[in-house]
Amino acid sequence: CNWLTSAFVEDNADANMEGALIARDRVGVQDFVLLDSHTSETAFLNNLRKRYQENLIYTYIGTLLVSVNPYKELDIYTMTQMQLYRGVNFFELPPHLYAIADNAYRVMCSEYNNHFILISGESGAGKTEASKKILQYYAVTCPTTEQLQIVRDRLLLSNPVLEAFGNAKTLRNDNSSRFGKYMDIQFDFKGAPVGGHILSYLIEKSRVVHQNHGERNFHIFYQLLEGGDKDLLCWLGLERNPQKYSYLIQGRCAKVFSINDKNDWKIVRKAFSIIDFSEKDIEHLFGIVASVLHFGNIQFEEDSNGHAIIRNGTQIKWISKVSLSSQIVLSPLNVDLAFYARDAVAKAIYGRTFTWLVNKINGSLANKDSTRKTVIGLLDIYGFEVLDTNSFEQFCINYCNEKLQQLLIEMTLKAEQEEYELEGIEWEPIPYFNNKIICDLVEQKYKGIISILDEECLRPGEATDLSFLEKLEEKVGDHAHFVTRKLADQKTRKSIDWVDFRLLHYAGEVTYCAVGKCEQNVSLEVLCNSKNGIIRDCFLLSELDNRRRPETVATQFKNSLTSLIEILMSKEPSYVRCIKPNENKEPGKFDDYLIRHQVKYLGLMEHLRVRRAGFAYRRKYELFLQRYKSLCPATWPHWHGPAAEGVERLIKYIGYKPEEYKLGRTKIFIRFPKTLFATEDAFELRKHLLGMVSACWRGALARKEAKKRTWAVQIIRKFINGFINRKKPLCPENVEFVRLVQYTYFMKLRDHLPKNVLDKSWLQPPSILEETSEMLQKICIRNLVRKYCRGVTAERKVQLQQKVVASAIFRGKKEGYLQSINQPFMETRLKENDINPKVLQLIHGEKIKYVTPVVKYDRNGFKARERLLVLTQSAAYVVEMAKIKQKIDYATLKGNGVSHWNRNKGGLDNSLSTCSLQFRVGSGKEGTMIFTVGQEPQIFKAKNGQLTVVRFHLNTGNMTCAFSSDAQPSWRARLTLSCKCLLYKLLRKRPPFLFQRAEMCMTKLPGQHLTYIR
Repeated sequence: CNWLTSAFVEDNADANMEGALIARDRVGVQDFVLLDSHTSETAFLNNLRKRYQENLIYTYIGTLLVSVNPYKELDIYTMTQMQLYRGVNFFELPPHLYAIADNAYRVMCSEYNNHFILISGESGAGKTEASKKILQYYAVTCPTTEQLQIVRDRLLLSNPVLEAFGNAKTLRNDNSSRFGKYMDIQFDFKGAPVGGHILSYLIEKSRVVHQNHGERNFHIFYQLLEGGDKDLLCWLGLERNPQKYSYLIQGRCAKVFSINDKNDWKIVRKAFSIIDFSEKDIEHLFGIVASVLHFGNIQFEEDSNGHAIIRNGTQIKWISKVSLSSQIVLSPLNVDLAFYARDAVAKAIYGRTFTWLVNKINGSLANKDSTRKTVIGLLDIYGFEVLDTNSFEQFCINYCNEKLQQLLIEMTLKAEQEEYELEGIEWEPIPYFNNKIICDLVEQKYKGIISILDEECLRPGEATDLSFLEKLEEKVGDHAHFVTRKLADQKTRKSIDWVDFRLLHYAGEVTYCAVGKCEQNVSLEVLCNSKNGIIRDCFLLSELDNRRRPETVATQFKNSLTSLIEILMSKEPSYVRCIKPNENKEPGKFDDYLIRHQVKYLGLMEHLRVRRAGFAYRRKYELFLQRYKSLCPATWPHWHGPAAEGVERLIKYIGYKPEEYKLGRTKIFIRFPKTLFATEDAFELRKHLLGMVSACWRGALARKEAKKRTWAVQIIRKFINGFINRKKPLCPENVEFVRLVQYTYFMKLRDHLPKNVLDKSWLQPPSILEETSEMLQKICIRNLVRKYCRGVTAERKVQLQQKVVASAIFRGKKEGYLQSINQPFMETRLKENDINPKVLQLIHGEKIKYVTPVVKYDRNGFKARERLLVLTQSAAYVVEMAKIKQKIDYATLKGNGVSHWNRNKGGLDNSLSTCSLQFRVGSGKEGTMIFTVGQEPQIFKAKNGQLTVVRFHLNTGNMTCAFSSDAQPSWRARLTLSCKCLLYKLLRKRPPFLFQRAEMCMTKLPGQHLTYIR
């Protein structure tokens, strides 16, 4: 039952897509691909509603994420959630924005390719918040350093600056992005963010001069007035009350409860410092913001000639002070044209300043390292818009969405086809609506709507909205997706005005008003001589000298969109579709009509149909087998063969029909959701049965554990009582405790016994075992001594006996003697077999005690000659080959001793680099030996004719040689080459000799002692 329990626990913890199918009737399915009625818009909305009511705002369509704005704070963006989704397989956890971000990041790091995440939806659907959450996820989960922290902060704080200058309150959203934004986040080979780049598209310049009722201008105007300090406002000529400025009062909602302009101003000011704006840049930037407000307060009156004049020049003075030059340019215009020119200048200044701002941020985010980077792009762009009156802005926005929808379908089909081919499954062509025909209607060269608009705006003569409409009817009137009032049938004609035209987009019909389209495409070429550095950068003098007609706004937008599509086509895609649940921003309210409208315009049903045209579910063999192996006896509890064979055995046992599935190279593909649902329901039933078995098993384990705890309580009580009575004689109350103490002490003592006879350590016993411990210690020491004695070899015993003799001679006479005790004597003794037989005969059978090789150094020239020194019971012999060169009777030796050099230091002091030995031999003959240190030991005749002994500079034990004058001397000698040479030098003369005095001091080498002979 252990494996039954384990499997039950594992499956209970399962939070993946299959596990969530159990509650599908209450919370819907996590992936729309698993809907039975995948072509039903009603089924789609019902599933979305179920999940939204359970605060499940995210749902997949394959790898596309659908997000519904909850209009309230949800506890799903914490650090814990970020770590939960970090490095996890895409479908292992419930749908989440973090799963999209992490999947793009992991694939980028593993395959070293570029990605983009496309976030689209209506204003107020949560696009801006989604892009913020993705940036925060990368900032928290990606590796970073102190230097990269600066880049991370700049990436995060670029958002408040762009929101201040590019976002505004609208009827649908209090923080609506009024421009399209594409941001590339650059990563190094370690996966750390190292830079970024931002592209902006079609900022809504018209908002600068006009706002609808209930809407506001861009945030920066209100932030400056509310949060700017008094000195700054005074220098700019501004007052705190926004009601004083014409460009801020048209929407009649300067104050908004949900917006804290003062706090947002502080964030923007902090962001400027981190993004590396200079004080001069900030001064010029605020000067432009103030100038726009002053432009709005300029009023014109008509003079006697019908020309516009300015009666009050206060605003002009402030504008010339903070931004423009004081140069006067006169242009005769009527009042209407003067107001139009004023607004055009304000829009042009603000629009180009916003472009300058984006470029400045890009300079701050730029990575100077030339090594290759991988990127993840974030595209936060307006969704399809259908308003009561659709102007030029809506035309550009919807054209952009047509292009992106085309890209989405093409890349989705491409990804599906590539996966099928990779898995070896035959690809079946999928029919879908190809909106290329609509894109061509808008952008086709010479024939498209944008080309016709350019032609009308730039042709000689006066271009009007009606002439533009007539041109459209002439050139594209026969197109199936283009309708005007003139070209429409009787039924449709009633819904189209004379100045309108209608396009049949992929998402539905949209009627556009042609009024103002030609006006909106007139380019401005002024303000080149401003004293404001930013304005000079935005309006170059070279523009005035350029004779070519400037591109219209529509053409500029088409070109930038084409460039964007090329960028996206070179990257791997991920998609987030944001939906606004209601117009009033109320939590929990699900407006079916509004959401149905967005589902249609976002192309979600079309995308779902493409995904479901093949197989609804696909999973790797290993994961499928791991989850459902309990449904087949052959695969439960363990399958030991290849996973593909295990899955094949499993689905045959379950009863899958051939048309319900396909087996790829690494995955199983299931065509119908009902097949998966049936499998999951069977698994749930089996898990329930396993749960019952597991419950019984856990009950048995719990009862067994309860018995163990009862026994443990009794034992603990018994030993507590024993501890209390531990000093009493052995009795039933303390016997268990005493036995435990004894056992514990003996077990510890076993691991802490002395290792040798010199180890005096012994484990401290408890008081009740002191006598026993003392007896055990004596036994242990005796055993160690006995073991040591038995381990001493005969050779080692002789060595120790020799050490005893040496100790009797040298102990107490040399400080360094103790350091030589533990070093064994070096064996240089020769055997009788090594002596020439003739020499043995000449010795006349004396018992030989010691034989060793020596070197003789002649007195004249110190030439080295090899000899043997033979020590017998009564005399010493110097032998050359088969001849006895010299005999020395022990009776001629007067005694033994040590040199005064060794008496205090235990040997020749290392601090004495050189010393000498004076000797006198025979009848007044004297000599000198020089003892010194060097790189290697040697004996040679110096230039001054003296014998020089060089020792190696190494401080170790001493060399010992002792002569005894007893009747039967016991020779124990250890002589190095130097010792032997010096000894022979002194003894080489035939007796009788009168040794007046001779002293020798030998160097300290390993295993050697110093020699002194008198």
